Amino acid sequence: MVKQERVAMSCRFCNTPLKNIFISLGLSPLSNAYISRERLYEMEPFYPLEVYVCHNCFLAQLAEFEMPKNIFSSEYAYFSSFSDTWLTHCRQYAEKMIKRFNLNHKTFVVEIASNDGYLLQYFLKHKIPVLGIEPAKSTAQAAMAKGIPTEIVFFDTTYAQRLARSRKKADLLIGNNVLAHNPNLNDFVEGLRIALKPKGIITMEFPHILKIIENNQFDTIYHEHFSYFSFYTAQKIFISHGIVLFDVEEIPTHGGSLRIYGRHKNDNEKEITSRVGELLERERKAGLLDLGTYCNFKEKIEAAKRNLLLFLIKAKNAGKKVVGYGAPAKGNTLLNFCGIRSDFLDYTVDRNPHKQDKYLPGTHIPIRDPKAIVKDKPDYILILPWNIKAEIIKQMAFIRSWGGKFVIPIPKLEIIE
Repeated sequence: MVKQERVAMSCRFCNTPLKNIFISLGLSPLSNAYISRERLYEMEPFYPLEVYVCHNCFLAQLAEFEMPKNIFSSEYAYFSSFSDTWLTHCRQYAEKMIKRFNLNHKTFVVEIASNDGYLLQYFLKHKIPVLGIEPAKSTAQAAMAKGIPTEIVFFDTTYAQRLARSRKKADLLIGNNVLAHNPNLNDFVEGLRIALKPKGIITMEFPHILKIIENNQFDTIYHEHFSYFSFYTAQKIFISHGIVLFDVEEIPTHGGSLRIYGRHKNDNEKEITSRVGELLERERKAGLLDLGTYCNFKEKIEAAKRNLLLFLIKAKNAGKKVVGYGAPAKGNTLLNFCGIRSDFLDYTVDRNPHKQDKYLPGTHIPIRDPKAIVKDKPDYILILPWNIKAEIIKQMAFIRSWGGKFVIPIPKLEIIE
């Protein structure tokens, strides 16, 4: 385990001084800070992208170089509804929760980081009262335009107490890919406890650090993600705030995530399932409670970088045209770490109009409408949101008519004809 003293910080959960670096990806800009043409030549801030791991609770974590209020600004460009795969996942989740927990017009569903209403819309279709909590004005307004009640605010204990005073505690309290986004982790989880009804249920989804390590998913690391969780660590955090994790599911989203189910400590109606113990044991056997496990990640990452660069050098030397598909945050980590700019990737395309005609942070690769691919007929398309590669390959299948091929960078370089 590499020991360095670059940033003096303590674990955001247990306050243990951090000394062990899990991985360093150099300097990187904020991954969702897309650049307009007018600001293309302005100075751009870069921050160390270094993940520490706590030797006490095994929480992997970044230092907080930028406050969430500056990351999730009014111009936040990530809209959840532009992936069909993700929408299918959310619809199926809503149907499952409604059936499993008997949700109806008398129950109340609250989602933290509700984005553009991508999930709550499916509860609303069943006449179930909902409330979205979303700090980014742009996405919140999109949700409200769909008729989804949404408050533009950051969730914390102060806001949770306000919900409790107004008798708006949740029967189902949801947080998809938000647990990692909050640097004030203890305050956030305590807020969950306050905002939950006595017999209510919490579900949270987040990338599983076991999958990040096993499948070389280093591009999941970026400054919006302050923390990276095993189930072991998540359990420790929640129980310290009186929330028992009574069930857990392994789900395929984002390359392999966990969905955890929480209840109040004194709610004995929901028994702890066998999946809890089984996953804890599997994590132990995989070495997630051993600092040595986190050492070898560096070698896998550097090998992936070399392989991608070798492919691009060979393709460009052969006169091939290579473009990207997607402008996800994970793609910006990959491109900045590998030093890939428009000399290798002519441009990338994205279905999200809020990203089109802008430039990727750091690399300044232009983002275009997907129609550009039809016009330019590139030889290769580098799929940056590799976690939805099946959706994109189906969507872009027409490139095969001119011999176009797909390039998948993670977990290992793969060329699909």
